[in-house]
Amino acid sequence: MSLGIECLLTEDANRAWEIAQELDSMNRERRDIEAGMQQEALQILEQPLAGPDPSARFTVSVFNDTWHQGVIGIVASRLKDKFHRPTITFAPGDETTVKGSGRSIPGFHLRDALDLVSKRHPGMLLKFGGHAMAAGLTVRAERFAEFQEAFEAVGREWLTDDQLARVIETDGDIEDQCFSPEFVTLLEQQVWGQGFPAPTFCGEFDVLRQSVLKGKHLKLQLGRGSQRFDAIWFNHADSLGASAQVAYRLDNNTFNGVTRVQLVIEHAQ
Repeated sequence: MSLGIECLLTEDANRAWEIAQELDSMNRERRDIEAGMQQEALQILEQPLAGPDPSARFTVSVFNDTWHQGVIGIVASRLKDKFHRPTITFAPGDETTVKGSGRSIPGFHLRDALDLVSKRHPGMLLKFGGHAMAAGLTVRAERFAEFQEAFEAVGREWLTDDQLARVIETDGDIEDQCFSPEFVTLLEQQVWGQGFPAPTFCGEFDVLRQSVLKGKHLKLQLGRGSQRFDAIWFNHADSLGASAQVAYRLDNNTFNGVTRVQLVIEHAQ
């Protein structure tokens, strides 16, 4: 954090450039660590000893003694997106504790769930805090398996099948003239956030070209009538058919001084 602050505050352009390069290097290292941790988490969840398949559970909580505390929140977010379950990932704390970072889904207040676990199982949680959608906690290492089941029990009590079903709400289709940098700029000028998300649109497109970037992102060219659109589906590498129903957000992508509208795909089928 201190490097980022110094980079923003320094009046020495050379020093700012040095810090920016160091921050970029750190971020690349963080992404490599995150990718490895996510793969390890998926492998743990696939093992029979890990219990039922995540899709059969109401929650996901997973620990690895080699994981880095600084990245477990990002990994929890990725797993939550994949399984659509309240998810907590854990890394070693000190010799007697493990530290977790959690992300939740709509309808499941994560901090309140941890409060209930703490009341039902005194002494299991040494500390916790957060809000509805994200939380952090410290658990006694020898009681981690007990925590997994206690957290799962709350999930089974609180979550319904409807909440566990992955539902993407959209604002429907839009007219051709909305696919313009000016329209996207109007959207970007608004303030979106929790409880008032940025609009997601939905429509039928022809899939004209598709390729995988860096082994994990699907880059596409989509067509509708005479129009052509660049699109990207982050963290999704499976190809689509000749046409698809696409839920997407609009984004302005500027390259070589030219701004074009890009579709950022949330889901396609």
